[in-house]
Amino acid sequence: MSESQAAERLKIIMQGRSPDSKTSEHPMVMPPNQALQVLTLAQRTAEEHIAIANRQADKIRTDAQAAAEKIGEDAQEHSRNVRAQADQVLHDARKAAEKAAREAREKTEEARRTADKIVSEARTQARSITGEARDHAEQLKIQAQQRYDDVVGSLGSKREALQQQIESLEVFDREYRARLTTFMQGQLRALWVDQPEVTQDLTVGEPAADAGDPDEETDK
Repeated sequence: MSESQAAERLKIIMQGRSPDSKTSEHPMVMPPNQALQVLTLAQRTAEEHIAIANRQADKIRTDAQAAAEKIGEDAQEHSRNVRAQADQVLHDARKAAEKAAREAREKTEEARRTADKIVSEARTQARSITGEARDHAEQLKIQAQQRYDDVVGSLGSKREALQQQIESLEVFDREYRARLTTFMQGQLRALWVDQPEVTQDLTVGEPAADAGDPDEETDK
């Protein structure tokens, strides 16, 4: 007998009707054994309802516990995922920061090396320019000294040449005067032979003429 059939039978019995007849003009008197049967059936029905309720409660409890466990597992999984994502983000941020710091250090080192290279090249170029300027100045000094020596030497040579010319002119002047004197004396002697009177007059006046010659005074 199913649960619904037992409940229907119990309802009919409680109403005082026979379970086999649907209608009756007089209520049926329930015998004692039938009352016991009804009580037993009612107790069985109640127990079945209680068992069904317990099973449903257990099922609800089990489902709720399973749902709670599932929600807890999902929450833990979500928490693990969030934690993993946070760890990954933190790891990526740390790697990015380390990379940025490393690149900054590399750029700083590169800039320092470039600056050192520029300074070194500038110093080398400055030393080269200074050396070239010093050599050029020394060459200019040597050239100026050479030109000075050439000019002074040329002036000395010209002075010596002029001095030699002056001495030659002085010698020529003395020789010319000597030859002129000799020539004049020869002419006077010739006149003495031809005209002794005139020659005597000239001879008497000759010392005065010699004494008044400015060139002779200059030579003396």
